[in-house]
Amino acid sequence: MATPEGTTDVIPAPRAVAGTPGPPGRAVPLGRETVLWAAPGTGSTERWLRATLGAALGLPLPAGPEDAPNSVRLCLDDALEPEAYRLAAVPGRGVEIRGGSPAGVFWGAQTLRQLLGPDAFRRAPVRPDAARAVPARVVEDAPRFRWRGLMLDVARHFMPKDGVLRYVDLMAAHKLNVLHLHLTDDQGWRVEIERHPRLTETGSWRARTRFGHRASPLWEDKPHGGHYTRDDIREIVAYAAERYIGVVPEIDVPGHSQAAIAAYPELGNTDVVDTSALTVRDDWGISPNVLAPTDTTLRFYEDVLGELLELFPADAAAFSEFFHIGGDECPKEQWRASPTAQARIKELGLADEDELQAWFVGHFDRWLSARGRRLIGWDEILEGGLAPGAAVSSWRGYAGGIAAARAGHDVVMCPEQQVYLDHRQASGEDEPVPIGYVRTLEDVYRFEPVPPGLDADQARHVLGTQANVWTEVMEDSARVDYQVFPRLAAFAEVAWSPLPAPGERDFAGFERRMATHYRRLDALGVRYRPPTGPRPWQRRPGVLGRPVEGPPPSR
Repeated sequence: MATPEGTTDVIPAPRAVAGTPGPPGRAVPLGRETVLWAAPGTGSTERWLRATLGAALGLPLPAGPEDAPNSVRLCLDDALEPEAYRLAAVPGRGVEIRGGSPAGVFWGAQTLRQLLGPDAFRRAPVRPDAARAVPARVVEDAPRFRWRGLMLDVARHFMPKDGVLRYVDLMAAHKLNVLHLHLTDDQGWRVEIERHPRLTETGSWRARTRFGHRASPLWEDKPHGGHYTRDDIREIVAYAAERYIGVVPEIDVPGHSQAAIAAYPELGNTDVVDTSALTVRDDWGISPNVLAPTDTTLRFYEDVLGELLELFPADAAAFSEFFHIGGDECPKEQWRASPTAQARIKELGLADEDELQAWFVGHFDRWLSARGRRLIGWDEILEGGLAPGAAVSSWRGYAGGIAAARAGHDVVMCPEQQVYLDHRQASGEDEPVPIGYVRTLEDVYRFEPVPPGLDADQARHVLGTQANVWTEVMEDSARVDYQVFPRLAAFAEVAWSPLPAPGERDFAGFERRMATHYRRLDALGVRYRPPTGPRPWQRRPGVLGRPVEGPPPSR
């Protein structure tokens, strides 16, 4: 009986791993006679084990009695923390996964998959006659943070539905539990709204696309676009919920809205520019065309959010009560020049355009709260005050997170300088379309989500952390894979595992475990950046990026 390779190479690292009593090398065999027993409430993991693990290894895993030898048993245990699990593989007894909640059982199943070796990450058996065994181990584990997120920007470059579902599976394999979908921006609107069909008929397509950073002279002169239908969104949400992943949609207001204005010109500042002449933006950067602060605009976006609240139900999975409204990078020039905007500032008794933006965000904060939902936005929404229930995505370094936590707001830490995965991974000339600071695998591994200077009460407002993937220079799924992996594995360990202080972390040990994890990623078909640098077909010679030299600011 072969013992699987990499039995201690679990990523993210579990809190405790111990051998079970008995001679070394003992293992629990899994074969066609192995049965699966699932307690009430563990049905999602039962289905996943048969459909994914069973398919990969050629194991039918039929239902059977709880006391069958070498069975796999799924149990709930309210003595454990909600997402905690205890996996015990005992020869003669089988494998038992106990979770403090159904999610905990599922995370335990992810660890079981890793213990079975890289073949368990394929879609069909490649060695159907090979003996399968789980090493005699007890793994006890629980996450450090409740919010362990990944933001996918599907607005700049559209990712078709099957690509999103694939990333849901990749997140689950790394015990991440929040998918933040950036659905709208200047360059595209990606979700069907029945009451306003031109948002996708017009707003989801641009005529051409800048290839590279906005300094690049290269263009791809063909239309780019696409959108998710309402049923696509329902499918994504349901698929993620089966894997205990919540989906948080983002609809940008009042900036980053040129695609919406191109579809419905009355949403823009018509007294300043000819909004009827606008098209979906084909270049990168920040558009000056922002939403007009009118009742027409408010009612329009209430329609949009009303439809989306039904598509993204609050009880789907972790943190699915949140709705992201962007709120960042809103140029004020058009408002300064707009008689309509100036009249609204005077009517509301506001001091300036910054307070007008705070009023705009505050309107939707109250609107969402009245419907039992929670607003979250980028850290600019702190400017001008914020309702008590709103939360903040801190992207401009640590400062926004510190200010939010000290003001009593929940915060998700996703600082640009640390966990923006569009930033380049090395300083070499072969890095494709280099953007931002160099953020190596080790840099991400040494990221600390809790900002310094917070006391214990303030630190409790840090819900967790999130890696962000902006896709301006990622024209297809292979480029997304290259930027995301392997760094997402390091980020997942930061988000899940109780690591020591950044300087004391065992990166050499993590690299040793990654040697096994690369084989899992290979089995999953992930086109990651190899440790030795990009492969020839991963390079983009001559395509200009925007590298920033030197170390990133630490705060």
